Amino acid sequence: MLQLGIRLHDVNDKAPEALQTLEERARKAREEGFCCVHLALAKCIRGVRFDDAALTEGLAAYVRGVFRQNELDVAVLGCYLNLAHPDPETLREYQSRYYGNLRVAALSGVGMVGTETGAPNAAYKLDENTHTDEALHTFMRNLEPVVQRAEALGVTLAIEPVWNHIVYNPDRALEVIRGIASRNLRIIFDPVNLLSTENLPQRDEVLGEAMDKLCDHIAMVHLKDYVRTESGLKSVAAGNGEMDYTRILRFLKARKPYIQATLENTSNENAVTSRERIEQLYDSL
Repeated sequence: MLQLGIRLHDVNDKAPEALQTLEERARKAREEGFCCVHLALAKCIRGVRFDDAALTEGLAAYVRGVFRQNELDVAVLGCYLNLAHPDPETLREYQSRYYGNLRVAALSGVGMVGTETGAPNAAYKLDENTHTDEALHTFMRNLEPVVQRAEALGVTLAIEPVWNHIVYNPDRALEVIRGIASRNLRIIFDPVNLLSTENLPQRDEVLGEAMDKLCDHIAMVHLKDYVRTESGLKSVAAGNGEMDYTRILRFLKARKPYIQATLENTSNENAVTSRERIEQLYDSL
């Protein structure tokens, strides 16, 4: 009942350029046994600047055709721009880019646009202000018109809590969900992104709390693994690190039937093995 997919820009990433077209990446993802993808247009189609001018009805038709031909669903259209950017002009440009991605999603039959929650600086980096109430309120204020556009187009806008970003834990996520109060605002649950060197000793409690508090709002899942390095946690393909997915997959099986979950940080060498490990564990529970 778990619909397993892959982050499409991880497919054929180091292959010859001829194999990095959207068609070839989609074909390969289907060949590897995936049923859906996380699509970030700018990372999957080389040589195109996906600004407002490029986000057209024709692009939506092209995307719809490619994935229909390959019998794949686009679980989420990724648009990961900083909605807490301090420069007003840049912020307006980013919001407009979200509007365009929502339009493409609606016209191509993609139900969800996904985003992270940024940082209150131009570098999009964790700083001393990132976890403050002020940063959260700035993000919410800038997110609200994007959610309103999602409502108008009938598309879900899903935010992804990440430890290094403004929305860094489930309580922050709930503040956003309740503050904006839209049925079109949902959560992408990436367990590894909620972890840090600081809270890793409490990993099971951190992830258990996230599942309990965010259960009703989780719309899709990202699955990856991590290893410890001197500079922090490094993301790797599921099954290639320290992560224990037993409790998470049990939660998905019990509470989220048929949810779409996309693998991240895979390569052509380990994508199939990673998928098989998750499927085997899920089936055994």
